[in-house]
Amino acid sequence: MHHPLPLTQDLVLIGGGHTHALVLRKWAMAPLPGARLTLINPGPTAPYSGMLPGFVAGHYSRAQLDIDLVKLAQAAGARLIIGSATGIDLATGTIAIDTHPPIGFDVAAIDIGITSKMPDLPGFRDHAVPAKPLGPFAAKWDTFRNQDGPATIAIIGGGVAGAELSMAMSHALKTRNPAASVHMIDAQTALSALPDSSARKLRTALQTAGVTLREHATITHLSQNTVHFADNTTLQADFITGAAGARPYDWLTETGLTTENGFVTVDKHLQSSDPRIFAVGDCAHMAHDPRPKAGVYAVRQAPILLHNLTSCLTNGSLKPYVPQKDYLKLISLGKKSALGDRFGLTFTGPWVWRWKDRIDRKFMDQFDTLPNMPVPPLPDRRARGIEDALGPKPLCGGCGAKLGRTALTRALSQLAPPQRPDIQPLPGDDAALLLTGGTRQVFTTDHLRSFWADPAVMARIATHHALGDIWAMGADPQAATLSITLPRMADRLADRTMTEILTTAEEVLTDAGADIVGGHSTMGDELTIGLSLTGLCTDAPITLNGAKSGAALILTKPIGTGVLMAATMSRAASGADTATALAAMMQGQGNAARLLRADAQAMTDVTGFGLAGHLQNICAASQLSATLTLDAIPMLDGAETLSEQGEYSSLYPSNRQGFDHIPDTPRSRLLFDPQTSGGLLAAVPEAKADTLVAALHAKGYTHAARIGHLHDGPAGQVSIV
Repeated sequence: MHHPLPLTQDLVLIGGGHTHALVLRKWAMAPLPGARLTLINPGPTAPYSGMLPGFVAGHYSRAQLDIDLVKLAQAAGARLIIGSATGIDLATGTIAIDTHPPIGFDVAAIDIGITSKMPDLPGFRDHAVPAKPLGPFAAKWDTFRNQDGPATIAIIGGGVAGAELSMAMSHALKTRNPAASVHMIDAQTALSALPDSSARKLRTALQTAGVTLREHATITHLSQNTVHFADNTTLQADFITGAAGARPYDWLTETGLTTENGFVTVDKHLQSSDPRIFAVGDCAHMAHDPRPKAGVYAVRQAPILLHNLTSCLTNGSLKPYVPQKDYLKLISLGKKSALGDRFGLTFTGPWVWRWKDRIDRKFMDQFDTLPNMPVPPLPDRRARGIEDALGPKPLCGGCGAKLGRTALTRALSQLAPPQRPDIQPLPGDDAALLLTGGTRQVFTTDHLRSFWADPAVMARIATHHALGDIWAMGADPQAATLSITLPRMADRLADRTMTEILTTAEEVLTDAGADIVGGHSTMGDELTIGLSLTGLCTDAPITLNGAKSGAALILTKPIGTGVLMAATMSRAASGADTATALAAMMQGQGNAARLLRADAQAMTDVTGFGLAGHLQNICAASQLSATLTLDAIPMLDGAETLSEQGEYSSLYPSNRQGFDHIPDTPRSRLLFDPQTSGGLLAAVPEAKADTLVAALHAKGYTHAARIGHLHDGPAGQVSIV
């Protein structure tokens, strides 16, 4: 039988810059067996700088600007950690991350680009937007340009980047508002880095675009919508940005690596002073052959970096990177026109923009058409029924991998009733009530098959998911044991992985007031994380059978995690929507439970059987019917669109059974979507519902909503309006 090879080396890419994006794409076509690849990036997408002026001018959409790192990591078999690296400890071989426990590395590369010096200018941090990093800038510009009213813009920095932004902003605004004005400010002479002929043509282009150029103008500080100059004059501006003074991220100098003005010094192999660490793109300084900061070098570094990283992991030889002496500069002029500069020659016109557009789109296209891992064919000789058992799609992780309700109910119904007087089963609940002395203790277990390659994220989700049963019963979490299966890996990697999992689980449980008291670990084919938990009830537990007719139904989290994770697996979901779904699954329910438990007549957590299935359990136990208001049910971003496109979780068909009276629409299908670490569903007195929803919003459960009501009728019936 074929087993995947054990993991033995950790390769970590810090930053989703252009070089790393290309390395991931090449890795996807020929991964190195035994290497675990990790990418750390602040967000699920990385903007492509070449298309930023076109986006600012309105020629490209925001989606066209972004490389989807979730899909790219998936294709490469890499884990994506959404967070910012904040330090490297060379002695322990670990990388610190702001959203995540530290992770270990054997070989690493840094491609985090540069940030802006602008925040050093007094008042800039509060009253302006730096042009770097690109992601936050693009989002703020998108909001601003769609507003009506006055539009005066100040751009601090008279280099090529400032000129491109000025003309792009002018073009975008003047098409809607001819009175808009754009000012480009430089403390020295603008465009001084360009050859004279190019600088002259660019000055003419700025004039044509209606940009006011203010040179040799020293800014003392910024205040609300105002730029203050050393000569005591001011400029009123509705949007102030800065495209000057790019600088490296501060933490690089604290790593102990050799740096030059804060940039990581690398040799001809792109290797830093520590042979385990490489650096590329704008954050690196090539000591052997210094070059200006330009994306073209980053792109050319990718094949050399991939070769050298692989060589470090396999004890191979390194290749030198030889930067080209000159490169083609293509500068956008706002409208669909551009200026080209190479070998001292300057050319301009719409044809140059078309050329630049073709180059940029070709670069981005390679991230839209990613290689697929081929599915091995079924053996020719096989037992009957294999196709049916495999089903039409790969098995989902999380709650999407659960057994269907009918199989589970049938098996449980064959068990004998408890023989012990101190065990009180709770019909329809996933937990039991233990009566010890005068103490009421609830006991539950839950485990998840991994659906996301980051063990710490899976640990956070699995822990919140398991706590759901305790919170739903109105109990306070007490003690937990963990059961963990790791994929086959070397002891060193297993040690790192277990530390990440336990650190994360402990953080969540400590916050909930519970302690880890032990556990069990084993090696297997894939990561699974399970928890058994106890909780203490000071009052009678909240069960499924206490709901009253007329009660309002409150749901604390949006639904759609099943379809989103299934679509992430097939690379149909957008990275941004995947990240939103993960964030929802990592939100704890403790505060929501404490708010609801005084008033909840019945409560459950919405997990594998979907909203309709878990609501049906309340209805059956309480001998009532329910009506849901379909439009009131909160949905995760992208869930309904994916449902419309035919995406669904592997547990969906089983959850749909028995609800033939509910019409089949993309939105109604999500009622049967299996949820992982889903929200609490509570039946509360009608008179208290609105107050409780407002209180939930105030506690950070921004999607909490009234979604329907209970009423007399056939026990267990769920309808929609």
